[in-house]
Amino acid sequence: MAVKEGKHWRSMFKGLILGTLLTSCMILLYSLSIQQIHFNLPDIPVPYSCAHRPSHLHPKATTNMSQKNSSQPCSPKVDIMFMKTHKTASSTFLNILFRFGEKHHLQFAFPDSRNDFFYPSLFQRSQVKDYKPGMCFNIICNHMRFNAPEVAKLLPLDTSYITILRDPAELFESSFHYFGRLVPFTWKIPGDDKLAEFLLDPHGYFDPKGFNYFYLKNLLFFDFGQDNTLELEDPRVDEGIRSILERFHLVMLVEHFEESLILLKDALCWEMDDLLFFKLNARKGSTVSKLTPKLRARALEWNAIDWKLYQHFNQTFWQKVDAYGRQRMAKDVAELRRRNKEMASICIEGGSAVEASSIQETDMQPWQPIGEKSIMGYNLKKNVDKAHRKLCRKMLMPEIQYLTELGVNLWITKLWGHVRGIINW
Repeated sequence: MAVKEGKHWRSMFKGLILGTLLTSCMILLYSLSIQQIHFNLPDIPVPYSCAHRPSHLHPKATTNMSQKNSSQPCSPKVDIMFMKTHKTASSTFLNILFRFGEKHHLQFAFPDSRNDFFYPSLFQRSQVKDYKPGMCFNIICNHMRFNAPEVAKLLPLDTSYITILRDPAELFESSFHYFGRLVPFTWKIPGDDKLAEFLLDPHGYFDPKGFNYFYLKNLLFFDFGQDNTLELEDPRVDEGIRSILERFHLVMLVEHFEESLILLKDALCWEMDDLLFFKLNARKGSTVSKLTPKLRARALEWNAIDWKLYQHFNQTFWQKVDAYGRQRMAKDVAELRRRNKEMASICIEGGSAVEASSIQETDMQPWQPIGEKSIMGYNLKKNVDKAHRKLCRKMLMPEIQYLTELGVNLWITKLWGHVRGIINW
């Protein structure tokens, strides 16, 4: 009996070592794929606008929030920079952008070989697939670490800059769950509730020079190209927030996603049909750590810069809602919810998301964090009518699969995905 137990433990130990080595090699490969050399590209001016005007982009009568009592013609704005922040429902919004881009035959600036612009390095134009100075791109929307001067040299002057924020305590919980196993300094945290243990003494575990450290402190501020380890009183914090305020035309909020989309519709002259969505990459409830008031306070204190950033744009967000009109907003949100509910009844088998093990099509399987399958997905109804079949599939399609369908070469991402799949098996 003792011999069998010894063999069992040796087998488990060998598997653990193999898994650790395999994971380390893939992390190294993924990191080395970051471009280390950035070419000195000539600064050829991009046209003021890269919008084209086919027949389906004709001006329409609309009422915007600056002139509520009069209708004026406008055309949908199609030159868009979406700063895709982490763990902020950004994959759901990306699906909206992909469908809008296909509808209007727009040109996307995509990364090459992976699904991000060599994050966490700062964005460079040379990271765009097949880029040549002076090219016209309508939309850029994949994960990047924002670099305003380089982005400005890529996109036309009439580009609308959009991003999205999330309550930093909730974002930290989500990031800790999703990325924690990729941050080596978390491996030494004892106990089953590593999140709570970390928040009891974050300075005791956090290593600002450690691999992937940025995922677990002020991740929003880091995504915007700023230093996430600054002290809150450092003047560079206010300078960073001010730079975001000056650059971005609309900062959406996860907690008010539908209201955010209505403001987007108004700002960009879109149609309600352009906003339809299903929530993608949602976690099953059993994997979500419920933050106690004490833990929430600790999470906000640890992510104090993100909290200051969020509070600032929460205030400006509601100023925009007031300008739009609260009653008008409530009416439009109700209409969007009605249409989404209608689409769910048409498209989704069972009407709601299911766990990964219950997803029937491989093409509908979402990307999973290492070590578990906590991200839910959908099953497409088998009897969807022909008029809705294509739209339903697009709305339910996970990000990686949609990028592949749009022609993006994701060989590094897919290779890493196979390794993660073996680990999660």
